[in-house]
Amino acid sequence: MKKLINDPLKVTDEMVEGLVAAFPGLVRKLNGSNVIVRRDAPIKGKVGIIAGGGSGHEPFWLGYTGKGFVDATVVGAIFSSPTPQPVYEATKAVDGGAGVIYILGNYSGDKMNFGMAAEMAKAEGIVSDMCQVTDDVASAPKGSEDRRRGIAGNILVLKMVGAKAEEMATLEEVKSVAQKSNANLRTMGVALAPCTVPAAGKPHFVLGEDEMEMGMGIHGEPGIARMSIKSADEVTDMLTQRILEDLPFEAGDEVAAMVNGLGATPLLELLIMFRKLSRILHDSKIEIHRSFVGNYSTSLDMAGASITLLRLNEELKHLLDAPASTPYFYQR
Repeated sequence: MKKLINDPLKVTDEMVEGLVAAFPGLVRKLNGSNVIVRRDAPIKGKVGIIAGGGSGHEPFWLGYTGKGFVDATVVGAIFSSPTPQPVYEATKAVDGGAGVIYILGNYSGDKMNFGMAAEMAKAEGIVSDMCQVTDDVASAPKGSEDRRRGIAGNILVLKMVGAKAEEMATLEEVKSVAQKSNANLRTMGVALAPCTVPAAGKPHFVLGEDEMEMGMGIHGEPGIARMSIKSADEVTDMLTQRILEDLPFEAGDEVAAMVNGLGATPLLELLIMFRKLSRILHDSKIEIHRSFVGNYSTSLDMAGASITLLRLNEELKHLLDAPASTPYFYQR
């Protein structure tokens, strides 16, 4: 294992300290916990947006804390859910009297621990709600969308709810936007090489030199097919066709399109994939309203990429285009 770290058991703590040191004008850290809060929280009358989960996916989750996005991010150990106590502390830190909503990636540990924190907050009179993102096409069949994992599409849902909350919408209105965004969101990825968890010191799973795995989860969960590696155009076509068929997307749709790197894939390769994705969508008469290419939700040093499409209506276009200012997402 070759990594620029100090103690493998302190990587999350030191990463959080580094983020706050790098962006002190945008975020602050709650004392005694790995909770990142936007600098001006709580905001009176505004619904608080809280996200979180295991670390190792940077810049997701904590990199999207700030105006127009997330009010607080609760960071767990690598690939591990945060415990209820820091979630509870985050809830108190961002509650401006209009309630709080948790946006999660549909993993059992996160749902349990955030749910426990919600009960703790309820005892103090803080109203909360929860929405799970379920964009991963590969993780459950059509018709069982509620069992799907939340992966890179999480970022787009958070962008939508963050923008809606910034407009001083009610908790019910913010949750409605989360649900509408999630219902129109699909993602599928491919892994080319495994990641190495620092505390383990060895690859999280094994792929042969000439193998790739379609539908691999961001924690190393099994995909739907292991096969010999193919060209960028072939991989992009395979991923995109599964996504288009699943919703299904149709001619005349407008979308947000994302090609996301998993940590070790160069931007050069992601742009080659987006080149093919844009051609597929053009041929399908689907218009790209806004594009995202880069590392948005990673899996440590895993090689691979995912493609996300979000079908838009006028409301979602407005929210997607709204300003935001966070350490790893800035938009005027």
